[in-house]
Amino acid sequence: MKTLRKRASTLLACSSVLAVLVATPVQAQTSEELRSEVAQLRARIDRLEAALAAQETHPQTSASFAAPADPAQPVTAATPALAAAPPSATKRLNVNGDVRVRYESNFGRDAVRNRDRGVVRGRLRASYAVNSWLTAGGELSTGDLNDPNSTDVTLTRFADDLSVGLSQAYLRAQFGNLTLTGGKMPQPFVRTELTWDGDVNPQGLSASYKVALPAGASVRANALYFLVDEASNAKDSRMIGGQLQFETAASNAIKLELAAGYYDYDLGTVAGADIGDFRTNRFAGNQYLSDFNLLDVVGAVQFNGLGERWPVRVVGNYVHNYGATTDQDTGYGVDLYLGRGSKLGDWRFGYGYAQTGVDAVLAAFSHDNTDLATNYIQHTLLVDYVVSPGVTLNATWYRYKQKSLLFTPGFADWANRVRLNMLATF
Repeated sequence: MKTLRKRASTLLACSSVLAVLVATPVQAQTSEELRSEVAQLRARIDRLEAALAAQETHPQTSASFAAPADPAQPVTAATPALAAAPPSATKRLNVNGDVRVRYESNFGRDAVRNRDRGVVRGRLRASYAVNSWLTAGGELSTGDLNDPNSTDVTLTRFADDLSVGLSQAYLRAQFGNLTLTGGKMPQPFVRTELTWDGDVNPQGLSASYKVALPAGASVRANALYFLVDEASNAKDSRMIGGQLQFETAASNAIKLELAAGYYDYDLGTVAGADIGDFRTNRFAGNQYLSDFNLLDVVGAVQFNGLGERWPVRVVGNYVHNYGATTDQDTGYGVDLYLGRGSKLGDWRFGYGYAQTGVDAVLAAFSHDNTDLATNYIQHTLLVDYVVSPGVTLNATWYRYKQKSLLFTPGFADWANRVRLNMLATF
């Protein structure tokens, strides 16, 4: 900008000189020289006028090729090739995550010491659009590398550093209504924590196909080939599952959602498992005592008639294990929510009731909200408050005990777990 101001001053000076030269009589022997100088000055003036005009048209750019704010737009009309350039790497990259700090209190069990602890969780997710149809994604998270159900870390061990692992790494291809995902991926199924803990990221290959219906409704088919455990000298463990999902438009006064799935596990080897994976299922002689072939039905009804901030939502989940060798093969849960809980000043209240048989679900991938992954009766109360954009305060109380006295000894009486959470998302 300073350079052009100097050139503008030069332009005025040149104009004055030109006027004097034209108006002043000259000797005959120098007329040709003067005409040449005048022509050069006129050409220089024309160039400076063009430069000033360009500066007025594009005041935020310089005369050099500076990178534009949006590479899809040309810097000047003289660079049309930039108009067709692909989006920048920054526009193709999407990064988000969250950090949660928790205080937890456990109390009420006979002959068991009450326990308080501090817990922290951090997750960082990123995805990159390789081209118009392929996306690469991943997630870094805290937590025990041998526990797929939890990303929480107890604050202990004399301030040792936290464990961090790659909890997702996948490629996702989009072909119209069809989506294919391979690797260690986000959960493709509609779920509640009765069957699938929110931290479990399956590994293998998934496919999803969505069809739009009239009035904003849709039907989606989801399929998953889950590589649970691969062994070089034994039969692999895997799961093949499918789910059919239906939902009405979110803007309806009453929104309906229904999903029905079937998951067929073939657990040929448990070499890659540990006690944290078996948890409260029946297990002996290095094998599960039941097979796991799960019918999983999830339904939800949301009433929006009380206003945008106060939706009323009821969620139900029923699961039955057709491979169980015990009559403790069924589980169900019902949750009631009031409030939105996503924008500044929002409140959300919730109550849930759930119970499962000891082999109703595969405990390796079910919830870890309490010490009992199966064979429990559980009540849940929660309240959320959005204190600032992206910052939520939460209080949750679990009250639970074992469902059948034949399993999980030590939980004959009601136990309590209270959690106070502060969650920041970005």
